[in-house]
Amino acid sequence: MQPVDTAQTLDRAARIADTLREQGVEQVDLLAVLGSGLGGVADALDGARSIPFDRIEDLPRSTVPGHAGEFRVGRLDGRTVLVQCGRVHLYEGHHPRAVTLAVRAAAQLGASHLFLTNASGCLRTEWAPGTWMRIADQLDLQAGPALLATERSSGTPWCAELGRRIDAFAERNGLAWPSGVYAGLVGPTYETPSEVRALQAFGADAVGMSTVKEAAVGHALGLRVAGLSCLTNLAAGLAPGVLAHEEVVDVGGAAAARLATVLPDLFRALLAADA
Repeated sequence: MQPVDTAQTLDRAARIADTLREQGVEQVDLLAVLGSGLGGVADALDGARSIPFDRIEDLPRSTVPGHAGEFRVGRLDGRTVLVQCGRVHLYEGHHPRAVTLAVRAAAQLGASHLFLTNASGCLRTEWAPGTWMRIADQLDLQAGPALLATERSSGTPWCAELGRRIDAFAERNGLAWPSGVYAGLVGPTYETPSEVRALQAFGADAVGMSTVKEAAVGHALGLRVAGLSCLTNLAAGLAPGVLAHEEVVDVGGAAAARLATVLPDLFRALLAADA
């Protein structure tokens, strides 16, 4: 993991923002960081177009299969939505400040909202795999600083008002989206049964390998943060048998397809909070 100091972080974020401006992205209202299977949401945006990550020199590249590696940008009811398809993770060897560069760049482009999705292991046996959980709070168990020395993030980074809007949206549309606490670990291995029991004791409802640094930085920069976690499997020790990665991928893909049909309307509900 290469160290990333304050000057490097700010300079790289500024260059990413400048490159996006050169690609025609003058201003952003909402940055959505979406996992595999959700990139098609951008097709519902007016004038949607792609900006591959390889056009943006200072943006880290993901090595994870299924992460597309592009921005999609377009308009939704007169607001600009920047969709990040694919993210980098700490377990790929990136510094915590590197995994949050896109959030910093979006903030420099005026973003007021940050919407995050991820896949996670479920720590609640009453929730079925394939369920989407609204992230109400987080446990950051990932090592290393994402914030700069001059930045502060007090309390939960997850916006309660946007959380209420997500809950109301789910109720209107007959969607069973429970809310819970997401624990972020480094990965890339699945948790042991003992680690699962410890996370439950800490109050976590789901566990994954991303998101917490992005949420903290977004909050510190003044963005309103909301998100959903796909519970792809019961965590180790909570179900019989051995966890199969192929099953996790299949469940996540089916859940993403269902979510993709409603995400544009959910974005409208989130942006209405800032209208």
